[in-house]
Amino acid sequence: MKTIKFLAAMLVVASVMMSCNGQGKGGVKAELPKKGEIDSVSYLVGVNFGMMIKGQIADEISDLNMSELRKGMEDALKAEDPKGYGDTNYVKQFKINLDDANRIISGLINKRMAYKAEVSLNEGRDFLKANAKKEGVDTTASGLQYRIENAGGEYKVMPKDTVEVKYKGTLLDGTVFDETTGDETRTFNADRVIKGWTEGLGLLGEGGKATFYIPSELAYGERGTRGISPNSVLIFDVEVVRIGKAAEKTEE
Repeated sequence: MKTIKFLAAMLVVASVMMSCNGQGKGGVKAELPKKGEIDSVSYLVGVNFGMMIKGQIADEISDLNMSELRKGMEDALKAEDPKGYGDTNYVKQFKINLDDANRIISGLINKRMAYKAEVSLNEGRDFLKANAKKEGVDTTASGLQYRIENAGGEYKVMPKDTVEVKYKGTLLDGTVFDETTGDETRTFNADRVIKGWTEGLGLLGEGGKATFYIPSELAYGERGTRGISPNSVLIFDVEVVRIGKAAEKTEE
């Protein structure tokens, strides 16, 4: 479905560019857009086109053959009778059958995702294997690795408790994908987060600080999420500021 929308947007780009390039006819008083306006629209069409590609078809410009990209746009602009995607005569004017577009583009996306997933899986396994041997790092039966700086209060977080925390989440390459800053804290139920968090929080009381090294199967697994590739190991520096005991909330 996304691919079809992408192709439809390409056709819109072509139609906009053709309308901008149209010539005025004699006897018509209305003015056509001036060059400066056409230049601005041309740039904005390019921006929108780039935004459609980025993250959906290619992560960066080096992933694309810019010569072929330009050729495809030029062919779309020059094509006759552009009645829209699905018009038999229109789609026959391109060197690749547009009816195969969904299969071709989806194939590229799926191959790239599979490659990244396997790379992340191997990197994660290597990291956890080495990390488990470091001083101060312990591993639970589930595979969660952790280093406790301060265990905090005697009462430890239970799954049904609410917790107020400060934290920083990073990928193996050091990229910070989420964090609280300064005095900012966030509050949530301990059982409404990824499994690695729920288990790790159970090791801490109020005032507790630790680093969690969370295997992908205790995080976002093979699916990943926005900004996090499939099979990614996640590292969290966590401080428990306050615990809201589930039993106390029930009594209230």
